[in-house]
Amino acid sequence: MSTTPDVTQLEPAVITPTSPETSPTTSAPSAQEDAVVAVPATPGPFVLPPGEVALVVIDMQRDFLLPGGFGETLGNDVSQLAAVIPPLQQVLAAARAAGLMIIHTREGHRPDLSDLPPAKLSRGAPSKRIGDEGRYGRILIRGEYGHDIIDELAPLPDELVIDKPGKGSFYGTNLQDSLRAHGITTLIVTGVTTEVCVHTTVREANDRGYDVLVLSDCVGSYFPEFQRVGLEMVAAQGGIFGWVTDSATLLAHLPQPATTAA
Repeated sequence: MSTTPDVTQLEPAVITPTSPETSPTTSAPSAQEDAVVAVPATPGPFVLPPGEVALVVIDMQRDFLLPGGFGETLGNDVSQLAAVIPPLQQVLAAARAAGLMIIHTREGHRPDLSDLPPAKLSRGAPSKRIGDEGRYGRILIRGEYGHDIIDELAPLPDELVIDKPGKGSFYGTNLQDSLRAHGITTLIVTGVTTEVCVHTTVREANDRGYDVLVLSDCVGSYFPEFQRVGLEMVAAQGGIFGWVTDSATLLAHLPQPATTAA
C-alpha cells in the first residue's frame, strides 16, 4: 500500500480578486498578492490565501538525520529520513522565490537542562540521553553542532528559527505571536518525524485555527508504517487535522513572482 494518500486530480482553481485595472506603467502585483490558488489535495482542494501562507520546516537537525546522531543511537535507521531532503530542498527554494514566510524549528534544550522535564530525560532505554556527549556534541543541546539544521536546508539570515523544548512547535515558543504578527493563517508543514513532531505541530495548529497542508514526501519517519498511518490520520474524516498532498503537486500550483519584461 502506498505511503502517500491519493491526491485528488484537479485543475488549479484560480480566483483573481476584484481590483482596479493595472495600467501599462504600473508594476504587476506580486505572486502573493495576485491570485488565490487551490492546490489539489486530500480530502479536497487546499487554498493558498495570498500573503497568508508560511512554510514550516520541522526539526531537520543533524542529531536526527545524520549517521551517528541521536536518532541512530535510539536504534533507528536514519536513511529512512534522507529521502525527505531532495524534495524539501525544491519546496524550500520555490517557497523562497514565491515570497512565503519561512519558519524552521529545532528541538532542543538549554545547556543546564532547566527546560528538560525529568519524564522526557528518563523515558525509554537509549544508549545515550539528551545532554550526553554524542558524535556531534551534547545531544539536543542548543548551540551544539548536532542541534543545528543540516547544511542542505540551512536557514537564510532573514528566516525565522524557532527553538522548541517539546514535540510541538507552539509549546514553549513564540511561534503563534510571530504568525499573528505576519498575518499568517495557513501553514505548509514539512520535516521530521511524521508521527511525532510533525503530527504534534499539525494538531496544535489545528486547535489554534490554522489551515494546514502536509507534504507527504517532505515529511519522514524512521518507520514506514508510522509514515503511512500518520499521513492517513491527518486527512481522515474530511481533514480532521488538515490536508495532504505531495511536493510535485504543490510546486505545480505554487504562485511564482511576476517577471518584468526586458
